[in-house]
Amino acid sequence: MLLGPLLAQYEEALIAVGEEAESLSFAYRALKNWTFTDFVLALQKEVEVEDQALLDSIFEQLKHHVPAQYIIGSAEFCGHVFTVDKRVLIPRPETEELVSLILEENDGDTLQVLDIGTGSGAIAISLAIARPSWQIQASDVSEEALELAQENANQLEAVVDFKTSDVLDQIEGPYDLIVSNPPYISRDDVDEVGENVLASEPHLALFADRDGYAIYEKIAQQAPSVLTPDGKIYLEIGYKQGAKVKELFQEVFPDKQVRVLKDQFGQDRMVVVDNGFI
Repeated sequence: MLLGPLLAQYEEALIAVGEEAESLSFAYRALKNWTFTDFVLALQKEVEVEDQALLDSIFEQLKHHVPAQYIIGSAEFCGHVFTVDKRVLIPRPETEELVSLILEENDGDTLQVLDIGTGSGAIAISLAIARPSWQIQASDVSEEALELAQENANQLEAVVDFKTSDVLDQIEGPYDLIVSNPPYISRDDVDEVGENVLASEPHLALFADRDGYAIYEKIAQQAPSVLTPDGKIYLEIGYKQGAKVKELFQEVFPDKQVRVLKDQFGQDRMVVVDNGFI
């Protein structure tokens, strides 16, 4: 059978179980190491037996809500390829906006930086590559996640110091920048989470107690003891959390500016705490 019609059959079946049709061709191209041109040319060719088996394998995993990035074992973030598996969340495009903001607002001077809840290391490693003069430490409560983050740092030749810690429990500081994309989904909002996310990605990195605010509350409680006087905090938030997170940090830092910024889709996505100038 030709690849084009075969893909169409698979894609129709994926849509029927609530998965994105394009995930199949995305994963297949990646595992074949094909360019887009290679893929287009192959659409009118007969599918070989081994490629049929590969497509079957990808389809079965997607049908059971395994994300395509886990199938291929990697995800792109800020122009770099990170290894990902069930130990960590898949880095999201929204988080790239957070990294871009940090780089835009902070120059290349030597800064002490902490990434809380680093997961795959995507934020810390991307910052380390873009700002080699920064001293970057990254923490996570999951030792399995830190193992993978270290693997990513090694393969991308980034210098990051990884440390096991529940927020700032094992962190001393001081830091000029604190950044975090923590678990922030309320358990009451589980119906807003995609089925492939729920089935495969670590719930420890997704959900937080106290309606999703528990980690923000702990960061707000602990940050004053490790943040330098001119220090800044950059946080990713859920789209409904801007006002509450701003209030949390304004109470702790009454003399600082607290900004709520939107992502490219117009949703509240970032909170920044600074001294009111950039």
